[in-house]
Amino acid sequence: MSAARKTRGASFRILSREESERVLMRNHVGRIAYSFHDRVNIEPVHYVFDEGWLYGRTSHGEKLTIIEHHPWVAFEVDEVRDVFDWRSVVVKGAFYVVGAVGDERDEVAFTRGVALMRALVPDVLTANDPTPFRQSVFRIHLDEVTGRESQLAGR
Repeated sequence: MSAARKTRGASFRILSREESERVLMRNHVGRIAYSFHDRVNIEPVHYVFDEGWLYGRTSHGEKLTIIEHHPWVAFEVDEVRDVFDWRSVVVKGAFYVVGAVGDERDEVAFTRGVALMRALVPDVLTANDPTPFRQSVFRIHLDEVTGRESQLAGR
């Protein structure tokens, strides 16, 4: 194999937990996957990452109804620069809807989630909210985290 071909070859590697968490921290749009009766659904959502949790919000509807009965979900975030220049992180964990009223731990999670989301979109859950129909705040615990990376040799 020529030197030119070696420098253009793609390499793949597993990201460490810390590297995977940095990918989660840098990004704010991912995809949540959930299943019901052997059917898998995947939907994009905004999120923020903080201390082992992904926080986001969604609207009431079929997705929440399904997830409340089957709370184990997968969540994926990608950083793609080119065909062989990317990072991908998959999180598996339990999905929790958190509310402003309830036990103290639930209230703390709600308050923390809203504060984090307001750092990204200041009008979250205010009169000027750009997506006022998204009233349900949730969080996903990072029970399992896997990350992969592809790079072209020589970069």
